[in-house]
Order: sequence, then structure tokens, then C-alpha cells
Amino acid sequence: MREREIVIGLETGLEARPIALLVQVASQFESDIYIESGNKRVNAKSIMGMMSLGLDNGETVRVSTTGEDEDKAMNEIEKFLKAE
Repeated sequence: MREREIVIGLETGLEARPIALLVQVASQFESDIYIESGNKRVNAKSIMGMMSLGLDNGETVRVSTTGEDEDKAMNEIEKFLKAE
């Protein structure tokens, strides 16, 4: 299991289009991927779950990955959220 705090670097924050793209990235991996903000923890492969977080640019989230490709999953999610 990997956990990392990541500051969102998407100019528009996580609105509908970036969420759809994030779910596509997350869905490429076998690992379970969760994103936490405040007291909410949602599956990064769930569009509705991700939309419920209402995340803005500059907010910090905790990302956790568990599974055989957890390192690669973590790196790709971080890359996406930081808009690198």
C-alpha cells in the first residue's frame, strides 16, 4: 500500500472533464485507488464519487493505492493531479 499527499495543480480544479480523464487514468490500473479529502474517501475509478469531492486547484488530497501496480498507479495519478 502506498499513500501520498498531493496538491492539486489543475487550473480549473476537478470539475467534470478533468474528473472523467482522472477516472480513465485510474481505470488503467489493477490496483485499488482511493482519494481522500476531509472526511470523505472515494474510489478514484468512480466518476460520481470523484464529483462528490468538489476539489479545487491548490487543495491537498491523500491518495492511496493498493495492488500489484500500486507504484505506477500512484505516479500516474500524481502526475495527472499536479498537471505535469
